[in-house]
Amino acid sequence: MERIGIVGAGAWGTALAIVAARAGREAVLWAHEPETARGIAAARENRVYLPGIPLDPLIAPTANLAEAAACDVVLWVTPAQFVRPVLRQFARHHRPGTPVVMCAKGIEEGSFALMSDVLADELPEAPWGVLSGPTFAAEVARGQPTAITLACEDESLAARLADALAAPGFRPYWSKDVIAAEVGGAVKNVLAIACGIVSGRNLGHNAQAALITRGIAEITRLAVAKGAEEVSLMGLAGLGDLILTATSMMSRNFSLGAALGEGQSLESILGARRAVTEGVFTARAVRDLAARTGIDMPIASAVAAILFDGAGIDATITDLLARPLRAERD
Repeated sequence: MERIGIVGAGAWGTALAIVAARAGREAVLWAHEPETARGIAAARENRVYLPGIPLDPLIAPTANLAEAAACDVVLWVTPAQFVRPVLRQFARHHRPGTPVVMCAKGIEEGSFALMSDVLADELPEAPWGVLSGPTFAAEVARGQPTAITLACEDESLAARLADALAAPGFRPYWSKDVIAAEVGGAVKNVLAIACGIVSGRNLGHNAQAALITRGIAEITRLAVAKGAEEVSLMGLAGLGDLILTATSMMSRNFSLGAALGEGQSLESILGARRAVTEGVFTARAVRDLAARTGIDMPIASAVAAILFDGAGIDATITDLLARPLRAERD
């Protein structure tokens, strides 16, 4: 695994290219827009998504999917709702046996598919894994200490992938529980919006701690219903990722929630951003998937109602606090 392809040149994709180079690997960084690839190549920096961080000469930007597909392993880092269409283009170039590591976090709207399900649909013969956990791209790119989950049903493949990506300051831990990693990574973005709303409304640290704790219960219920082990959600890709994303203005999801809590409209917030805020697109899918599977997810459902159904923030909070009392483990 000496050449690593990265499909998606946003902040996280660029940070992973930096990690690969730091580990001594060649990195081919694919950007959807040719002008983005040209700009990164000219500046040796991703000035749009990760400004101020120079790129190693081992990183080669490209707008040609075939160049990324020719690598020894491919890290998939497109926004979740674009995974399927880009995979369909990529499939024409994919070499049999080349592993694909899903780094996108989300649930596909309409189909309610996890990203690994989308990957299995479009590249059924590809060995695969999932990379997820508490990671702000800028901190990873600067080499600040980071631990992450590499989930893969094939432990020998997981060990090889971990060895290929491990670098000073970047420590992968492998797991066989891919469903836990995926559900944790997707739903935490929705819950981070809720925590941001709490912050924007100045409801206090008690409320934020309660929301995180009840939020991990919602993640666990959905993940277990889909086949995960409960204990896996206490790891980096579950609790760890939720704590990071739901407590910092560096999180796009938390900061969006904070702006909503302060009274800004969703349209104005999204209109001022270029990077995708995954929790917005995942919220409705999570709510509908929970309803379909009979899983109680009141916080995630409340976020979807605020984002898409015109529900008032204060009335929604009042309704959540008025829910019938129950045992904590229920």
